[in-house]
Amino acid sequence: MKRREFIAGLGGAAAWPLAVRGQQPKVPVVGFLSPGSAATRPIPLAAIRQGLADIGFVEDRNLTIEYRWAGERDDLLPELAAELVRRQVSAIIALGGERGGLAAKAATSEIPVIFGVAGDPVEHGLVRSLNRPGGNVTGVSVLGIEVTAKGVELLHELLPAATTIALLVDPSNTGETAAEIRETTRAANIFGLQLIVLKASTANEIEAAFATLAQQTVGALVVTAGAFFGIQNDQIVALAAQHRIPTVFHYRQSALAGGLMSYGADLVDAYRLIGNYAGRILKGEKPADLPVQQSTTIELVINLKTAKALGLTIPPNLLAIADEVIE
Repeated sequence: MKRREFIAGLGGAAAWPLAVRGQQPKVPVVGFLSPGSAATRPIPLAAIRQGLADIGFVEDRNLTIEYRWAGERDDLLPELAAELVRRQVSAIIALGGERGGLAAKAATSEIPVIFGVAGDPVEHGLVRSLNRPGGNVTGVSVLGIEVTAKGVELLHELLPAATTIALLVDPSNTGETAAEIRETTRAANIFGLQLIVLKASTANEIEAAFATLAQQTVGALVVTAGAFFGIQNDQIVALAAQHRIPTVFHYRQSALAGGLMSYGADLVDAYRLIGNYAGRILKGEKPADLPVQQSTTIELVINLKTAKALGLTIPPNLLAIADEVIE
């Protein structure tokens, strides 16, 4: 073999591994948009990762996730969504209720967006319909308003002598607050209860709301659903204990953290479905063809330790229907 041919052969052999590497599939990048921080949102993170893994996508193996956290600054969500669009991610998972979903939707009409909301995403303006969302947006909704009224019934069973209860709402949830107040007022009227509505959109306003409760004769408190109250969960649970106010929350993590009761959607199930949809979209399915999934799994969790600390005895009928009792 001539020397020139031999060197050319070596060059081709050296180039071959590089060519093979160039043919390796590109690792997709998913944008993750959320209020709070990784420390305050461990349940969504773990469940979404599980949903992605169920479809075959594992972070740091064959998937990259770009995180954008807004902290307690929901006003930052639009710019953070725009950053993910500039990053040219393959899809955006948008948490934070309607505000996160709408921020992502406003930032792009091409990149698929998968939201998670409490309530009706059609009323929020996220999709045209549940069955045929159209466009680049789809996601998962959980029951919110529908279970708030049930919380009033649970508190009435626990505290039949109570005449006044309070409802804590986040007024920045414009698509939900009015309906939550309306339905909770209706439930309170059924049981002959007076309802006091307290509004809070910041940590300081939550403190002020509990100070108002302490000045009035309120038998119990219902905390509505929403991303902000989820982020401030530990603060609300601590204040309820400090002021000795029996409180029913929406989500299981509140009861696990020391809240008296929770009645609402199974968040693990809902977030797993979000991750599942993200994985299906990465595999080529179109958001417009994926109906909005409704996570209808509802769970009642009762914390007997907290009940004992409040001097309350949980009626046997409530214990019998509880999905989980913390002792």
